Amino acid sequence: MAEPKVLIAGGGIGGLALALTLEQIGVDCVVFESVRALKPLGVGVNLQPNAVRELYDLGIGAEALDAVGVPAREWALVGLNGNDVYAEPRGTEAGYAWPQYAVHRGKLQMLLYQAVLDRLGPDAVRTGQRVTGYRIGAEGGVTAEILSADGTTLTETGTLLIGADGLHSAVRQQMHPDQPPIRWGGAVMWRGTTQARPIRSGSSFVGLGTHRHRLVFYPISHPDPATGLATINWIAEVTLDPSQGWTSGDWNKRVEIEDFVHHFADWTYDWLDVPALLRGAGDVWEYPMIDRDPVETWVEGPVALLGDAAHVMYPTGSNGASQAIVDGRVLGACFVEHGVTAEALAAYDARLCGPVSKLVLRNRGAGPFGLLNLVDERCGGEFDDIDTVIPPDERATFMAGYKAAAGFAKDTLNNAAPTIPAGARVAAVPAA
Repeated sequence: MAEPKVLIAGGGIGGLALALTLEQIGVDCVVFESVRALKPLGVGVNLQPNAVRELYDLGIGAEALDAVGVPAREWALVGLNGNDVYAEPRGTEAGYAWPQYAVHRGKLQMLLYQAVLDRLGPDAVRTGQRVTGYRIGAEGGVTAEILSADGTTLTETGTLLIGADGLHSAVRQQMHPDQPPIRWGGAVMWRGTTQARPIRSGSSFVGLGTHRHRLVFYPISHPDPATGLATINWIAEVTLDPSQGWTSGDWNKRVEIEDFVHHFADWTYDWLDVPALLRGAGDVWEYPMIDRDPVETWVEGPVALLGDAAHVMYPTGSNGASQAIVDGRVLGACFVEHGVTAEALAAYDARLCGPVSKLVLRNRGAGPFGLLNLVDERCGGEFDDIDTVIPPDERATFMAGYKAAAGFAKDTLNNAAPTIPAGARVAAVPAA
């Protein structure tokens, strides 16, 4: 009997983190990635302490993460008049045993990709090959249907198939053919990076404005010693009427600064000139803020979903990439317990699908930015003393609830046993 083999559709952060996990626990795998050559594309993402813990347990520590990002020190919401709504320390400065990192998404992907090649070998990631569907074997196993970049088709048979193929997942589409279309709630985001001086703590995540009109920004690099400038990742966002649907046709496209900077023309403060920050960017990209309605299960027999394919969510909680990493680690733990089997996939589904689906809906309702909703409701967004609008205890309770839902409540995380115990391996169970 052949040894178990896991097929992974998608070489993004989730798929690569899963591949590294499988190598760690002694399971053979291969990753199919649609692009011909992976490149460090994208802008900034945050890795919450629960995800950083998992990367550390994979042997990807502070030195490697410092090369692609910077530890976050503060998370802050600021009202439209420039006054603080809420601020708190983050990462180790908040008492976590692991830092929170703000990183360049593409550089993180390349870091994981290189680690996969180093540990699993050069054939572990097959680029230019997109999984388009699957066939479940009558007596076990699964066959992935693959379209190559040159137009040829092929198949690959394995024990299990994991669909980590993102927002437009072909694996999810086959598993849930009647799912509703991608959902746009009306928010448009423009994303870019600018070389500028970090503010506040020097490594602060700042959300400025209202729940329908805001700017989010944070550094994703250490300051240059000579100039003091860092790469500041920013997301400018405006909510429009979604009744006509997303009419652009493009899910992301390059745009000119002048196409949208007028929305923020008078956002100037003594501590920040927003129009100047936006105009200092190089390439700027426009995206709709989108998600998908949760599905009742991420699993069909020997096939499972992971990352955005399972739970694409609004980026209001800064935990999409984090959850993809956690997904892979939880799946690895289920393999350790149940072997490379459909039973392991069912255990993974039972553990994560329900709670993460609730998180998708929570982020749709503004996630941690919901405090800005309360400010608008209670005072129209203008205030001198936030304590008279939202008392400190109410703000703290609100944020604690979100952290618990997103899986990074400090005491719970610090006291939790490792997702996969050090040295754990999957027992050698023959494939079906």
